[in-house]
Amino acid sequence: MRVLETTESTSSRMSKQRSRDTGVEIALRRILHASGLRYRVHRRPLKGVRREADIVFGPAKVAVFVDGCFWHGCPEHATWPKTNSGFWREKIEKNRARDANTDALLLEAGWASVRVWEHESADEAAARVTAVVTERRAMRPVHPAAE
Repeated sequence: MRVLETTESTSSRMSKQRSRDTGVEIALRRILHASGLRYRVHRRPLKGVRREADIVFGPAKVAVFVDGCFWHGCPEHATWPKTNSGFWREKIEKNRARDANTDALLLEAGWASVRVWEHESADEAAARVTAVVTERRAMRPVHPAAE
């Protein structure tokens, strides 16, 4: 096991980083809900795959991921720490690879994946998500019994 050398203040700060229900995620959910969309939160879209989406629109098969700029290596805001740089570069690159693999698995299973960066405007992100959900709902076949 690799030991990560860190200061107490850094350790304390990192332990307080939320992985769920972040401010950006909640703002996005509020806008989506206010616009009439209904969804599930923190669900695994695919059975047998240990990947959890932040917001899931089941029938439309849309999975939304709100990615942190640091943790997922945002092209605009990513920073590479100077302390333990090898550890952090490896960690973030693994996160990026896992994200790409998740998107590929979802696509293969007929799902759409929407990635939202934490720095994005919640209104703009909600508009993108709404457009994908609306488009996919329109593509769904209508069952004769439902008419």
